[in-house]
Amino acid sequence: MSNLQVDHWPTGWRALRQALLHPQVGTTQLVDALETARRRQPLPVVWLIGKTQSGKTSIIRALTGSDRAEIGNGFQPCTRTLHVYDFPPGAPVVRFLDTRGLGEVAYDPTEDLRCYESQAQLLLGVMKVGDVDQTAVFAVLRTLRRRHPDWPLIIAQTGLHEAYPVAAGHPRPYPFMQIPWPSSVPMDLARLLRLQHAAGGDLGGRWVPLDFTLPEDGYEPAEYGLEALWQAIEAVYSQHLWARLHGDDGVCDLYARAAHPQIVGYALAAAALGALPLVDVAGVPTLQAKLLHSLAVLYQQDWNRRVMTEFLGLLGIGIGLGYGARLAGRALLKLVPGVGQTLGALWGASASGATTYALGKAAGFYFNRRRLGLAVDAPVLRGVFSDQLSKGTAMFSDSLRSGTA
Repeated sequence: MSNLQVDHWPTGWRALRQALLHPQVGTTQLVDALETARRRQPLPVVWLIGKTQSGKTSIIRALTGSDRAEIGNGFQPCTRTLHVYDFPPGAPVVRFLDTRGLGEVAYDPTEDLRCYESQAQLLLGVMKVGDVDQTAVFAVLRTLRRRHPDWPLIIAQTGLHEAYPVAAGHPRPYPFMQIPWPSSVPMDLARLLRLQHAAGGDLGGRWVPLDFTLPEDGYEPAEYGLEALWQAIEAVYSQHLWARLHGDDGVCDLYARAAHPQIVGYALAAAALGALPLVDVAGVPTLQAKLLHSLAVLYQQDWNRRVMTEFLGLLGIGIGLGYGARLAGRALLKLVPGVGQTLGALWGASASGATTYALGKAAGFYFNRRRLGLAVDAPVLRGVFSDQLSKGTAMFSDSLRSGTA
């Protein structure tokens, strides 16, 4: 690609190219951009309440697709008793809170509530069916429910296989979606499940029996009850966690599954920045450059001047013109008397989020083809970008209307 061609790229496209050629990864500018986005758009928070070894980490692993080591290394102290895990790191889409030592020491959630009381919460109680003493867990859940009766509550009853008869496997199909439970539920297990439910009294919430094991444990499926857990989450929680973590028809392999929440995370950050005056001029291309660099690492691909120029060149001048026009559109809207600033902010948020989402999805397609040793056809890559731009536009327009972007 000649210098003449590059010089004639649209202004917005050149800004992205400049950010790619001179990445701000790890610099103050990128950190500030992400912090600004985080302040404008707090993460949805899932607060796990349960004893040690109750299965909280297994639930996070199943919901996010992360491995146990990554989760264990990712938890950071937040208060004296609370640890926080943001997923994915860098530009997260969800925050998990874990109260450590519950049942071992007296716990008062007042301090932790001060930190997170203003944010959207999903309470997720976690208790092993074989552990009959859940007094500490119920006490914390009741305190939180009194303070915030509007926070949705799900109680996951874990370790089901410990109450199975010898050599028995999971009851199939999953039997707990109907009342009364069918006879396939072992009697001892049914008794323990009901005892815990009775101990919960008028606590309410949705109760989901599940059993997450390792493949070598010999139980199939290893994530028994995961679909029921997701159904409960989507039924009671308005933050669209499935869409943030997995919700794309194109998520069909491990690479795409790992890439999707990263793309959504950076797109959400870009949308938050896009609503601010002037910040998006530098901040959004910087976030996009960091996203593309992160995806190259995930797909184990080189990301240098030659590869970057090839990727943008395959997308082409037409995509570049549309990219620049979207990011410049807010400046024109600001000229509209009275409502220009508001319309401009909404346009900037939607355009910044949607273009970042589309760039990420196009880059994932591009890197995957290179990983497999296959050629990348320019019209197909542009089609991927255009299709994902439409999805991103719908996603952020809906989110802005509902106030959940």
